Amino acid sequence: MATAERDLYELLGVGRGATDAEIKKAFRKLARELHPDVSQEPDAADRFKEVAQAYEVLSNAETRRLYDQYGHAGLKRGGYTPTDFDLGSLGDIFAAFFGDDLFVRGSRAGTARGGDVGAVATIELQEAFTGVTRRVELEVAVTCERCAGDGAEPGTTRTTCGTCGGSGRLQQVSRSVFGEFVRTQACPTCAGHGRVVETPCTACEGAGRLVREKALDVEIPGGIHDGQQIRLRGEGHAGAHGGPAGDVYVEVRVAPDPRLERDGNDVLAQVDLTIVQAALGATVAVPTLEGDVELEFAPGTQPGEVRVLRGKGMPVLQRYGRGDQRVLVNVVVPRRLTDEQRALLERFEQHSSDETYRRDEGFFEKLKSALR
Repeated sequence: MATAERDLYELLGVGRGATDAEIKKAFRKLARELHPDVSQEPDAADRFKEVAQAYEVLSNAETRRLYDQYGHAGLKRGGYTPTDFDLGSLGDIFAAFFGDDLFVRGSRAGTARGGDVGAVATIELQEAFTGVTRRVELEVAVTCERCAGDGAEPGTTRTTCGTCGGSGRLQQVSRSVFGEFVRTQACPTCAGHGRVVETPCTACEGAGRLVREKALDVEIPGGIHDGQQIRLRGEGHAGAHGGPAGDVYVEVRVAPDPRLERDGNDVLAQVDLTIVQAALGATVAVPTLEGDVELEFAPGTQPGEVRVLRGKGMPVLQRYGRGDQRVLVNVVVPRRLTDEQRALLERFEQHSSDETYRRDEGFFEKLKSALR
């Protein structure tokens, strides 16, 4: 069992002398915090099952006595087996423990939360910079309009389930030398609803839901990163028997840009200078997220130099400010020369000296200065 190495009282956060009311209150509090519909913690489902099984043992006088006297070994020898909870909804779980009259946030026995749906929206880097509204199309289960989700043909009604007598639950009693153990589970005939459909709806064939195409306009904020998801609450599959709808998770994919590369909130660009432009200086158009800008390069610009344009990067998602843009200089060396061009370069080389190529500052020093 999942709680074999954990103290059950410790799991519920109560002392060994806790009253039944204190144990029930502790479980309700933890169940609301840990149920996967509420908690975003990755281990919430496992922890929920642990506290549910702890409550199952400690809320029963016989199993609690066994546990207090013999620990987990006593429970095993007594024939106790923990219930396998399906985690459908808090209403289902609480109804199983506390009875049909307990409602949790409008949920009732037999209802089930609808499933989540995934979708992908592909945008350009420029759209990730400004933000954009993108329409996504998907297929979801929606409540049948003909029967309003009941599953029964209009003019007919569901009948009380003969298997569970309308309770939606079945109890199984097992006996051992330590006493009787009662296990409760959802009725397999009516799926915990308590009623069955004798005349199914002709539109949904008794399912209460139909699959339909759905289009959603997704507001994608500026600064979003590739692979991030946007959650649209209640836009997923409709719940069963009036249960809440699931959510839609839209994964945003940012397509590569041929001119700019993203690095966190910064963007990187490369500018190509000819050897003449690098030697004599030049003003060159450089791409940015807001269009091309004229950038002046001084005479003697070296390959590998980095120019930083402050505040020209991506907006910081859900915060203020923007990143920077770094421009890397690449000096293009000619590959094909005419005889005249070759002669001119040879003449230039003859008139050159060490002073012509003298370094004022090393490459790494310049890089550090640019980054600073």
